[in-house]
Amino acid sequence: MSRPDGGDSRAGAGLDAPAAPSAGEAAGSPQRAVVLVVSTVAAFFTPFMTSAVNIALPSIGREFQMNAVLLGWLGTTYSLAAAICLIPFGKIADIRGRKAVFGWGSLIFGLSTLSSAVAPTPGLLLLTRVVQGLGGAMIFSTGVAMLTAAYPPGQRGKVLGINVSSTYIGLSLGPVLGGFLTQGLGWRSIFVILGVLALALAAVVAFVLRPEPPHAPGARLDAPGSIALGASLVAVMLGLSRLPGALGFGLLAGGLAGLGGFGLIETRAAHPVLPLTLFRRNPAFLFSNLAALINYCATTAVTFLLSLYLQYIKGLTPRQAGLVLIAQPVVMAALSPLAGRLSDRREPRLLASTGMAVSALGLFMMSFIGGSTPLAFVGAGLFILGFGFALFSSPNTNAVMSSVERTSFGVASAVLGTMRLTGQMLSMGLATLVFSLYLGSARIVPENHGLFLRAMRTAGLLFAALCLLGVLASHVRGRMRAPGNGPERRTA
Repeated sequence: MSRPDGGDSRAGAGLDAPAAPSAGEAAGSPQRAVVLVVSTVAAFFTPFMTSAVNIALPSIGREFQMNAVLLGWLGTTYSLAAAICLIPFGKIADIRGRKAVFGWGSLIFGLSTLSSAVAPTPGLLLLTRVVQGLGGAMIFSTGVAMLTAAYPPGQRGKVLGINVSSTYIGLSLGPVLGGFLTQGLGWRSIFVILGVLALALAAVVAFVLRPEPPHAPGARLDAPGSIALGASLVAVMLGLSRLPGALGFGLLAGGLAGLGGFGLIETRAAHPVLPLTLFRRNPAFLFSNLAALINYCATTAVTFLLSLYLQYIKGLTPRQAGLVLIAQPVVMAALSPLAGRLSDRREPRLLASTGMAVSALGLFMMSFIGGSTPLAFVGAGLFILGFGFALFSSPNTNAVMSSVERTSFGVASAVLGTMRLTGQMLSMGLATLVFSLYLGSARIVPENHGLFLRAMRTAGLLFAALCLLGVLASHVRGRMRAPGNGPERRTA
């Protein structure tokens, strides 16, 4: 079968096309196990840090006397730095080698995290968070790519499922362990432990993993395109964080216009940082990433909304609310490896589309939540949402990574990470917009609980509708496997 770009799939490295193996790809090589371990550990500690630091924010604010805006920037600076650098580092990894970028990213992440632990001022703490985002981008853009390159198509879904499960375990344990560490040892202990873990990971990568040859020899990084993409993403994410204000809409419009300009630059670049042919001639890659964007947009704000509901409306303590909310990521962590293994044998499009539909059901249940709703109903909704997300995420990741050639694994992984970050920011922006429409600048006090519940139910309907749109995007990506369950020869 010919490739979407007009080439012969037998000459590329698609779902099952032959290619020169990189480090750790020989059958039965122990290097594969090392790649699985390092990528899975990295998938754990990056989301763990984010959720653990969120729990520690009040303690950080009290020590440095930081206001709510500055505390918000502790998370925003990390996300922005990661978003700016993801795709350029993915391209560099494809050119220079993924192991090198992953190893340096782990080292930078570890040193900056230890620096956060000893930061004496808010300004230095914010600076170290920016550097953490830089190191995190190097890890995000290469971990999944290394894993995809190390395992053959028939095993990718299984190991990607393990990787995704590790991410959800990090999200689940972050609030719990972060709370214990903050209360028992202080907030700085979170950064110390994660910094040491990242440095240990860098040592394993440096001394255990074998060197690998360049994956795209002769290619160069497109600096103008990288700058245009980074500036546009900054404008989009800052705009989303400032909705529904006029500045937010202005930044969002400017960022979208900048992305259009980035597209023009890439069409003229000899070595584009993001080859647009990945989208134009590869519907599987295009619609799989679009489905990921919609899925994160529809589901990320649910924890935020339910956290407010459980504490303001139901009167639970933060610890009690956390125990209720943990139901969703626990289900995700438990079922993601199974969903990944299924995607090795079944059509990923059908699994991911079914998962998105199940998520829509869980979100629709939010539209029925009221002041007297039993906690069992809330827990059931979270269980259904977690089940749907697990059924979607691993197969969709498998579809994205298996739709491109080996030389583009780094860029593909980075694009998927960018979809995740953008979807998360967009989800919070939509939730803020809905609250603004119903509550304005009013606080969530007992006399406004009715308005809060109306806003929450509206958000549930909006996010459920987005998930149904995501089902369509997921379904039209096209078949990734031949009718007999074997992998179809398709590359990008």
